[in-house]
Amino acid sequence: MLTFDVSDRLYEAAQEWGERRLEEIDAALETKVEQALLEIEHLVSQTHDIEFEVDGRTISYEPTEELSTLLARQAEELDADESAVLKAHVDLYANAFLDDVKDEQRPPDAPPTE
Repeated sequence: MLTFDVSDRLYEAAQEWGERRLEEIDAALETKVEQALLEIEHLVSQTHDIEFEVDGRTISYEPTEELSTLLARQAEELDADESAVLKAHVDLYANAFLDDVKDEQRPPDAPPTE
């Protein structure tokens, strides 16, 4: 079981996402973490079935064998903890699932949204 605390970046993205849907932060955070973990697991193990726990800002997750192997290898390469590597992967999805990207967040070469 890997455990990590969500970053401020992910928490704020979940909060913004939840506000748009009139959801409490706990529900929004759980949704955002689930989306991130599903994307990560799907890319690594092709699974669509995950179980995790959210306790405040702390996430507990038992990765599949394939993801566990990847995290162990990356942790060794980075001289880091597997939980820290998983946290970094989850954090990459912090803003990925927001509905609208504000113009100031868009890359300068992105096509117009109109």
